Amino acid sequence: MSPDAPRRAPLWLLALLTFSGTLAMHIFVPALPRAGADLGAPPATMQLSISLYILGLAFGQLVYGPLADRFGRRPVLMAGLVLYTLAGFAAALAPDAGALIAARLFQALGGCAGLVLGRAIVRDLSTGGDAARRMALMNLMVVIGPGVAPLIGGALSEGIGWRAILWSLCGLGLANLLLTWRLLPEPPRAAPGDVAQVLRNYLGLLRSPAFLGYAVGGACATTSMYAYVAAAPYIYTDELGRPPFEVGIYLALLILGIWTGSILASWLASRVAPRRMLSFGNGLSLLAAALLLGLVLAGQITVPLLVGLMFCFTFGMGVASPAAMTQAISVDPRAVASASGLYGFVQMAIGALCSVLAGVGASPVLAAALVLTVAGIVAQASFRLADRAGRP
Repeated sequence: MSPDAPRRAPLWLLALLTFSGTLAMHIFVPALPRAGADLGAPPATMQLSISLYILGLAFGQLVYGPLADRFGRRPVLMAGLVLYTLAGFAAALAPDAGALIAARLFQALGGCAGLVLGRAIVRDLSTGGDAARRMALMNLMVVIGPGVAPLIGGALSEGIGWRAILWSLCGLGLANLLLTWRLLPEPPRAAPGDVAQVLRNYLGLLRSPAFLGYAVGGACATTSMYAYVAAAPYIYTDELGRPPFEVGIYLALLILGIWTGSILASWLASRVAPRRMLSFGNGLSLLAAALLLGLVLAGQITVPLLVGLMFCFTFGMGVASPAAMTQAISVDPRAVASASGLYGFVQMAIGALCSVLAGVGASPVLAAALVLTVAGIVAQASFRLADRAGRP
């Protein structure tokens, strides 16, 4: 490497920074019932700690990109990590549910920095085929995070207590901050981004029926899963009578469904039109959600049936997700970066809404099944409208 070449950022560090934001959401889910009992908060209130966390991830995706273009990747990332660490400290000491929910919101706003900028730094410091190779390797590492997080969270909650999860996230934030300070170079700076142009891009995309169709449809087909994630601890422990430590195992299986669906999507990408992949993937998820709703209404739901149907749901989600995002960011070739950020915002905002709705009513499994079914219907309708709007 020549003396003038940019110093490489360790790929493992970029992966750690990227999945730390979403890991903090998944790792706390198994602890919701214990934390709620300790703080004297009902399930719907505790589920807000997940919903508002997702909302924080949504807004962060809109602002970190333009901020990093203006002030540089490294300082903006480190500022986000400071916020993530301090919010984790506040969450660990939270005296009541309200303080916990507020701290978790700020933790999400800080954690989103790594989520947004980790991949951007890979692109900054790599070129051509090397960038694609490093991105693929990093994505493989990142996928592990949400899969193991519920298992770790369940073990910490059962063995030490739910606050141990929040202390561990505080420690993770501090470690990330120190590692970033020591090991992460500032990528070569481009000209500062034009904020006015970013805003014009956002407005143009919001006026595009094709973009809105793919964005809303993609969100309903994917992050509607958070309705199940937020309700899962109460479904398995309260309604199905399973011990709390099993919740993490059942949630980890979701990642296997997404992973296998993504493998099929990569194989189909060069063989099947995107609109057919969207119809097939989301159609499978909708079928699984409708069957789940029927079994719940009939009073026939069991753990194997619930786990199996949610595996089918996330398999379909894995098939539909890449095509939905590809179609959305291809609507306007001049605003690919803005479309990516806005698509991520819509995803997380709808995911937050779905997780809130899963807390409505006395039966979490019924609420989650209803949300997943309605989201699947909305996704199918949105994809059809987007396809029609995108045709010449």
